[in-house]
Amino acid sequence: MITGTQLNYLMVCHRKLWLFSHGIQMEHNSELVEMGKLIHESTYTDRPERFQELEIGPVKIDFYDKRNKVIHEVKKSDKLEESHVWQVKYYIWLMEQTGIVGVTGILEYPKLRQTQEVLLTDLDRVALGRMVIEIEKIVASDRCPPLVKTGKCKNCSYFDFCFSGEE
Repeated sequence: MITGTQLNYLMVCHRKLWLFSHGIQMEHNSELVEMGKLIHESTYTDRPERFQELEIGPVKIDFYDKRNKVIHEVKKSDKLEESHVWQVKYYIWLMEQTGIVGVTGILEYPKLRQTQEVLLTDLDRVALGRMVIEIEKIVASDRCPPLVKTGKCKNCSYFDFCFSGEE
């Protein structure tokens, strides 16, 4: 089973996805990742007991409201919003795979004081099936995908790894 992080990385960078999936994890060196963890741990501390972290195999969902069937995913910033939305859609899809239907999601950006509702459509289900196959193909490859320079690279926790030999 793939994780939400892997699905997120598919949309951000195939190289990052491959490295992460092969145990090369650089997040521990990133101040931005630390800030995200701090926001997750220090925000919404007064949530009612019905909002609990949920694990489905290797997948960890920030908060799940069982009574209302709502997944809550907390993010530091909305810079990678499309990948965040697809990550929540993947979580909803996983819930359906376990037999729980009617689940919706909410993306929460506490620093921005914004939320966004996330719903899953039939077209999304088809797209997610394709994404899972693509992730499995990338991860199964013996070769790390080539470096593709984008504007996202400068804030990536893998920046030093990817650009260590660059002039």
